[in-house]
Amino acid sequence: MPYDLARIVTLRASKQFRVTLETNRYSVPAEYASRRVTLKAYPDRICIYHADRLIARHSRSYDRHQDIEDPDHPKALLEQRRNAREQRLLMRFLSLSAKAQTYHEGLEQRRMNPRHHLRKIVALSEIYGVDEVGRAIEDGIAFDAYSCEYIANILEMRARSLPEPGALQLIRRQDLLDIEIAAPDLSPYEVDGDESD
Repeated sequence: MPYDLARIVTLRASKQFRVTLETNRYSVPAEYASRRVTLKAYPDRICIYHADRLIARHSRSYDRHQDIEDPDHPKALLEQRRNAREQRLLMRFLSLSAKAQTYHEGLEQRRMNPRHHLRKIVALSEIYGVDEVGRAIEDGIAFDAYSCEYIANILEMRARSLPEPGALQLIRRQDLLDIEIAAPDLSPYEVDGDESD
């Protein structure tokens, strides 16, 4: 058995899932952040263990203040953060209307990227207000229209103020109406010559 030349150090990984050796920081998988680990420093490599299980291996750097990260180490954390963002987005969308869940199911069935549509519809609620977007969602269900573009169109049509109808303007002679008015009955106003005397 070859002799193990490693320098062994027990330390706690930082919240940024890093361990420090001689001013250089080496990453560990994100799930080991703030946990106690054992670091074995060899002349050419760094091996990091948790409960006698190898969790990370890096080439040793003799530079100063370097941050050495394995690209796979933050994946679990990034996935967890992405899932948390997805949940917050979905909860905001579902709060727009009692029928938002039905609309969400329709988006998932008909659209390739329902998250994109949810994000746009939530953004529309900040512009037009929650009540208006809620009404537009209900109209979208009634029209079987599942898309952020449909919701935006419904909101724009409702927000557009129509001009007040004005008086009918006829500008061509042939447009003039032929109105036939009966001759007025003036008999009550006629006076006999006898009565005037």
